[in-house]
Amino acid sequence: MKRVGVLISGRGSNLAALIAAQRPDTYRIVLVIANRADAPGLGIAEAAGIPSCVIAHHGKTRETFDAEMDAALRAADVEIVALAGFMRILSDGFVRAWEGRMVNIHPSLLPAWRGTDVHARVIAAGETQSGASVHFVVPELDAGPVIAQDSVPVHPGDTPETLAARILAVEHRIYPAALTLLAQGKVRLEHGLAVFD
Repeated sequence: MKRVGVLISGRGSNLAALIAAQRPDTYRIVLVIANRADAPGLGIAEAAGIPSCVIAHHGKTRETFDAEMDAALRAADVEIVALAGFMRILSDGFVRAWEGRMVNIHPSLLPAWRGTDVHARVIAAGETQSGASVHFVVPELDAGPVIAQDSVPVHPGDTPETLAARILAVEHRIYPAALTLLAQGKVRLEHGLAVFD
């Protein structure tokens, strides 16, 4: 069983999905870190009996903030870090320290539509498909190799909100599956690629 730390900034719906899927033979979430004290996801962690803390980023350099998170993760003996709606760009040093052991969920079919405001951009471009991807975190934003991915149709008349809701259901399904693969050693980051065993 791998010990997982989850980083959040908001409501924590993917955190809830990861909590629901944890098993004694795969992974256990042992720490939740939020960069905002008002993140609703902290309540989800508390309800599940998972230790949590707030590490505010205001007034700190990215490196200082990341060093505080790194210290908290290591103090909890975390082995894998999962970003779940964590809205901060991480320093290269932090990413490299957790290379191959840190994953993220992104609401697009990577490598397309990296960054923010994805749903509005997808709709504006007239795309007919979108989706979600779980990927290894690398220093370049949303550029890590994909572990799991699934698509949904973009309907005529979709708004960013309706598309986001459809994609969120996919996120809640593929993120626990991808984290389970990583925890079981069935996928690894090797030479910049996701290698499956």
